[in-house]
Amino acid sequence: MKKSIFMLLFSALLLFLIPLHTHAATNQTKIILDGQELTLPNDVEVVNVRNNIMIPIRVVAENLKFNVKWDQKTQNVNIQQGSNAISLTVGKEQAVVQNNTVALNISPQMIKNTVVVPIRFVSEEMGLKVGWNNKDKIVTLTSNTSPPSPPSNENGNEAATNLIHDINYANNQLVVSLDRETTPVITTLKNPERIILDFPSTNFGNMGQVPSGGSMGRLDTSDFPSVTEVRYSLFKNDPAQVRIVIELNNVNSVNYTQQTIAGKFILDLSIVNDTTPSTPINNGKKVVVIDPGHGGSDPGTISFTKNPEKHFALALGLKVQALLEKEPGIELIMTRETDIYPTRSERVKLANDLKADVFVSIHGNSVTAAPLVSGTETYYYQRESSKELASLIHKNLIKALGFKDRGVKNGNYQVIRETTMPAVLLEVGFLSNQAEEEAMMSETNQNKAAQAIVDGIKEYLNL
Repeated sequence: MKKSIFMLLFSALLLFLIPLHTHAATNQTKIILDGQELTLPNDVEVVNVRNNIMIPIRVVAENLKFNVKWDQKTQNVNIQQGSNAISLTVGKEQAVVQNNTVALNISPQMIKNTVVVPIRFVSEEMGLKVGWNNKDKIVTLTSNTSPPSPPSNENGNEAATNLIHDINYANNQLVVSLDRETTPVITTLKNPERIILDFPSTNFGNMGQVPSGGSMGRLDTSDFPSVTEVRYSLFKNDPAQVRIVIELNNVNSVNYTQQTIAGKFILDLSIVNDTTPSTPINNGKKVVVIDPGHGGSDPGTISFTKNPEKHFALALGLKVQALLEKEPGIELIMTRETDIYPTRSERVKLANDLKADVFVSIHGNSVTAAPLVSGTETYYYQRESSKELASLIHKNLIKALGFKDRGVKNGNYQVIRETTMPAVLLEVGFLSNQAEEEAMMSETNQNKAAQAIVDGIKEYLNL
């Protein structure tokens, strides 16, 4: 009797283990594309299902650079490159290739909430040659195109590999410090929303955390709710190529601009989160949005005494708030009242959704290399209404504080460029100047500056 029970339990255990073996993850599997090993994220698993190597659609999009569209409702995957197109459906052992139905050895699967597709079928249909080394678990993919020649210097010789010394993400900006100017190839992908930057002929220099052995480095993005992660790796070895991926979280739209300044490549993101629009205020009052700059994870500039700009901006902003709340004809909205960081795009969206009448962003200036620079300057962007508002507030600030008059200037700042109402950005004074910082942090002068800002707003609104 005991023997029968043992055999029954042993048989049940075998039945339980069989599916696990069928879907066993082959984390050691390598994918080699045109002689270069693909660096896969740590959470990506290449799996073997009934002797078919399956890869997540994320790998198809990011690493093989095919255009992938995923329809959650229909469980359908569309993969395209040039004129080649494939349509696959989870659980269906048929695919549509160039409008023709083709049988599959195995259907796409949903494993651990990730869709995986057969790499041989997808790659061959996209024009890649596929090889499989079963002993070493290596998938070899070969394209018909020759790899691009490495860039040459002006003498015609092969250029030396560029080096990345630092990667930083803050305030919706990716900043990459390099030996010399380099323009990366930038690709955007959906589901999830990602921006991929490939730096040609580039390796890692003496930066702190250099990923090694095909691994991947990551930045701490816990302070940025719009970003899931920023990861980076040496994507290719010969020639070297560094890849940086910015994966976004729950965003409605994203745009970017790029520039290179003093050896730093800067990708400036304009992110609009997927949030409910603010309702316009229709109570007959003038809607004024006061924006204390920076905050939270964004300290702004650092003052002469090593204090962050965000504290000055909030202190002055709260004094402006106290005065404007006494005005019966004004409905006041603050972008922040505590040490938090609304993104620049969120500040713009708030003001635009409210159909505000006036937007004022408060800041402190800094030039650390020239600590004697001083004065007040006020920025607007192109619109005459903004210029008029800037002139009125600036006039009052100069009179109240007595700082050097650095003028009213046209400036290309996002919060005044993308807002649709009269909008200004105030650089009240230079926190990098010891004497001016002391004056700016004085309660008396902050009260004077707050009253000057309020007087300028009221004068513009004819109140």
